[in-house]
Amino acid sequence: MGLILEVAGLAKTYPGQTVLRECSFTFKPGRTYALMGPNGSGKSTFLRIAALLEPPDAGEVRYLENGAVRPHDLALRRRLNLLLPRIGVFNTSVFHNVAYGLKIRGRRAQEIEARVNDILLQVGLDHKRGQNGLDLSSGETKRLGIARSLVIEPEVFMLDEPTANIDLKNTEIIEQIILSMKAAAKATIILVTHDPAQAKRVGDHLLALENGHIVPL
Repeated sequence: MGLILEVAGLAKTYPGQTVLRECSFTFKPGRTYALMGPNGSGKSTFLRIAALLEPPDAGEVRYLENGAVRPHDLALRRRLNLLLPRIGVFNTSVFHNVAYGLKIRGRRAQEIEARVNDILLQVGLDHKRGQNGLDLSSGETKRLGIARSLVIEPEVFMLDEPTANIDLKNTEIIEQIILSMKAAAKATIILVTHDPAQAKRVGDHLLALENGHIVPL
């Protein structure tokens, strides 16, 4: 079945600005959601709250599995992933950047080697495996971030403007990666984008964040 994400009555206010108000929506497993809205509408805030990185002022984030609500523990958090626009890169090889998430989960060296090599091939960075991650271009760095996310096989994968400020070639590669994930239907994908054409290309469901509410388009 996979994880169902339900948000109910979310509210969030920063000094001088309310970005979420009575925000409710249900995200079904294996579907791809493209979320749009103007700058400052609360899209990034919503993702941080849904990823359990920031608490709401009011309302609930619920992850359900087999009809039961999962506790917000480490086991659940390791099934979620949020890819932020600015990607921190370790001062080590591309391979070791991608392998890090598996190492802290105690995976065996043979499994790490095979999994990382497979993911680097998927994102088109297999020829860069030995290069220092700090030396990648901005587009390649975005793909490195996606690789680090994919290698841990998140069940809910949230991407905050993954193609912002990169060239057309890298944008096309990243969109193809997302479409491949969508076809596999192994994860729920929530993608924040400012590009309506991109939203239509990759999304099963088009959403907008308007006046603090998520609304279908």
